Amino acid sequence: MKKFNVIIGGFILFLFTACSHTRQESSRLQTVKTDTVISAAEQSILQYPGKVKAAEDASLSFRVSGTIRRIYVKDGARVRKGQLLADLDPTDYQIQLDATEAEYLQVKSEAERVMALYKDGGTTPAANDKAEYGLKQITAKYNHHKDLLSYTRLCAPFDGYIDKHLFEPYETVGAGMPVITMIGDGRTEVEINLPAAEYIRRGQFKQYYCTFDIYPDKHYSLQPLYIIPKANANQLYTMRLRQEDTDQPQPSPGMNTMVTILCDTAENAPMSIPGSAILYEDGKTNVFLYDAAQKKVYKRNVTLIGLQTDGRATIISAQIKPGDLIVSSGIHHIQDGESVMPLPAVSKTNIGGLL
Repeated sequence: MKKFNVIIGGFILFLFTACSHTRQESSRLQTVKTDTVISAAEQSILQYPGKVKAAEDASLSFRVSGTIRRIYVKDGARVRKGQLLADLDPTDYQIQLDATEAEYLQVKSEAERVMALYKDGGTTPAANDKAEYGLKQITAKYNHHKDLLSYTRLCAPFDGYIDKHLFEPYETVGAGMPVITMIGDGRTEVEINLPAAEYIRRGQFKQYYCTFDIYPDKHYSLQPLYIIPKANANQLYTMRLRQEDTDQPQPSPGMNTMVTILCDTAENAPMSIPGSAILYEDGKTNVFLYDAAQKKVYKRNVTLIGLQTDGRATIISAQIKPGDLIVSSGIHHIQDGESVMPLPAVSKTNIGGLL
């Protein structure tokens, strides 16, 4: 009986020691809070308001200054490429050209005479060179003044419509000042603004179309032209799309539209995590992935797309996927490969553990 009591006592002491050791091991583990990675790409359809733009839109100006003599077109008029739209009083430029032309003819005659004498050996090479250079100089001056006279005429650079004229006859304008604005009559384009989160995943955009309230049940297919790779003052990226040929009623520049973008989210889709899970270290952005089987954490690199107003962050990464557990609190007190103790999940029906 005494031997039996000794055995029982030793067994109880062993259990006590083992439990004590387990409690000591648990007390040394860092306690962390975990959260589940969720997909931020569940919405495979994006919609943004846009505005119809003319594919060709120009502000036309004279290349020389002067007084407007006449404007030949009215606002809204359809014009053809090369059609005269307005002109300046050419008097001063014509006088300048006439004087230069007279000088040109004189120098040309003298130069030709000297060059003819040189061929017959009647003059020196220096005189011949001077005649040639003088002729080239006056020829360039003469052609320049002819161009200046032609610049007093403003012609349409393409087929289209006059938007509006900004000056009236007899008003004086400077070189380069817009005088007439016009738009092309070809296919229209649509302009939208993308937030940074969508600009990052622009490679997933597969199909585009737009709709108009005035044309219900009609879809207009679009083809992307370009995205300006610099954000504007509102931190948005401007995207331009061209409308494809169609027999449907054509929208006019200035109309508002709704652009729909269909996305392929099967690969490299963005994910949403708590912003507190982001660890900035040595110029890199990382998170700690929690392995429930091993009860350890492993550092994983991610690309941060943007921070949301609700405190969450949008990321992309090839090393984590939706449904994984990551450390959302305590990231600055743990190391890669360290064993941790996650806090128990908060019950949605027993808030505060009161039951």
